[in-house]
Amino acid sequence: MSSRNETKILLLSLVLTLVALVGGGGWLWKFITEKQGVVIKTDNEPGTVVVPDNKLNENISENFSTGQQWLFTQSLTPTKQEAITAFNSGNYAEAVAKLEQSIQENPNDPEALIYLNNARIGETQSYGIAVAVPIGAEVNIANEILRGVAQAQNEVNHNGGINGIPLKVTIVNDHNQAELGIKVAEALGSQSEILGVIGHFSSDVTLAAIPTYEKNNLVVISPTSTAVEISGASEYLFRTVPSDFFTGNALAKYMLEELKLTKAAIFYVSTSTYSNSLRNVVTTALYNGGGEVVFESDLTLTDFNPSDAIKQAQDQGAEVLLFVSDSASLDKAIPVIQVNEQRLKMLGGDGLYNPDTLTLGGQDAVGMVLAIPWHISSNRDSKFAQDATQLWRADINWRTAMSYDAVQVLIAGIKTQVKPTRTGLQQALANPGFVSQGAGKDIRFLPKGDRN
Repeated sequence: MSSRNETKILLLSLVLTLVALVGGGGWLWKFITEKQGVVIKTDNEPGTVVVPDNKLNENISENFSTGQQWLFTQSLTPTKQEAITAFNSGNYAEAVAKLEQSIQENPNDPEALIYLNNARIGETQSYGIAVAVPIGAEVNIANEILRGVAQAQNEVNHNGGINGIPLKVTIVNDHNQAELGIKVAEALGSQSEILGVIGHFSSDVTLAAIPTYEKNNLVVISPTSTAVEISGASEYLFRTVPSDFFTGNALAKYMLEELKLTKAAIFYVSTSTYSNSLRNVVTTALYNGGGEVVFESDLTLTDFNPSDAIKQAQDQGAEVLLFVSDSASLDKAIPVIQVNEQRLKMLGGDGLYNPDTLTLGGQDAVGMVLAIPWHISSNRDSKFAQDATQLWRADINWRTAMSYDAVQVLIAGIKTQVKPTRTGLQQALANPGFVSQGAGKDIRFLPKGDRN
């Protein structure tokens, strides 16, 4: 597919997202929260969990589970506790019964569904993959990713497995920390049964961990890391999500051609690879299209003041506020959205696609347009979307779709081998003729590992 066609597809997704957002903030909030049902409330920011600094120094095994422990500890129930006890004792029949009961109580729980499929496998032969998610930092996002993984595992195992052998999934909590991501990569590299990895969530963690994965010939498929720097970073690194090159160009095109506006104020995070990547692409795309960035502001500066920033942006003639901040800095972006009070048009990358954007931003966030690679409103008739809605009793979002695609890639790669190996899997995915069916369109890769 040409880059021009890819850009058109992403622009269509962006426009459809506009339709969903403009005048429909309440609907989207309901879609993201009530239907997905996983917003975790703590004493901190909604949807977040604070991890003590010493967490990174604890036994790495505490961050891994195929069913031996619950990594999402905020919603434990007696049924869940009994399921883990049975799993650890090797009583897989009892574990299956308790996990099925737990899913009846909460059908929107991907961790339980993964453990259920693992318990059904028990000690029999299986192919192993791992998924690294930011449970300790981004609970909602971790669940969104796991839903895609759980759905793909559930489907393949119900259909007889991969060439007759079931798929077992190891869940890993990397806390969205680069240091821990490297340790995770080291641990997974030493586990010969793991053929491939889904992860990591952020571009920073993915880039930090990839040298270790490559050293161990372990393929990594990222469903959410979009930084341009990831392209060609390793022959063992692939991704099912489009890079920021497409997102940045789609945002610039929308601003210039749909909004008919040319002057932007960019809010970014200097410490985030993702933010700097998207910032650079969209800035270049605006200049190439006849627009310009008249003001920039780093949200991480200690003296950052939302009111002052908005005033300076207006004084410089800004017509659009363009947010390229990451999900971790959402609490910095929200005050800017509130101070703006919808006076200037607002655009943003997928880092703002978060329940808290509407929870905390309120009416001031309604009408913001976000560029995302997939939206259920344009895929209602697809088998994947219909199966997902039935499975989770809820709608799902782009992170779930891209994660589902990542597992489908590994499944397709493993299928090509009589006796699957890590190097054989990498060679299968790097083959120019490789293709796998995805949530929407077929999945192919460019030579640098990007989705074609």
